[in-house]
Amino acid sequence: MNDASLFLYVAAATLSGQNDNHDDSNDDSRDDNDQRGTGIREVLAPEQVKLKPPPLYRVVLLNDDYTPMEFVVAVLRQFFGMNAETATRVMLKVHTEGKGVCGVYPKEIAETKAIQVNEHARAAEHPLLCDIEVDD
Repeated sequence: MNDASLFLYVAAATLSGQNDNHDDSNDDSRDDNDQRGTGIREVLAPEQVKLKPPPLYRVVLLNDDYTPMEFVVAVLRQFFGMNAETATRVMLKVHTEGKGVCGVYPKEIAETKAIQVNEHARAAEHPLLCDIEVDD
């Protein structure tokens, strides 16, 4: 018998529980969960871990005295998918209250949107600022 055949024989004997060199009828070392003749032990499912959702962040536009209102509405529509009415409402809130919420997202998405808006405003030579805040 060559090495490969011996390996297959031993593996098969182990899986079927038929090891010629070992009488396991009086073997106290076997696990109580071991199913006789199969070599398979009962596996317990891992404890379920409760995952909490990631913290959310508000993307906010900050008011300035130079950026045209039409540009702010266009930004809100382009980067946040708002319709004209919602974008106008948020733009007026930015204008009258100093800042307005554009959306609430997980941190990475909020950061990306703020960067995109700031880069777009700089490219258009407007001082519009977009930032993120932890959502309560």
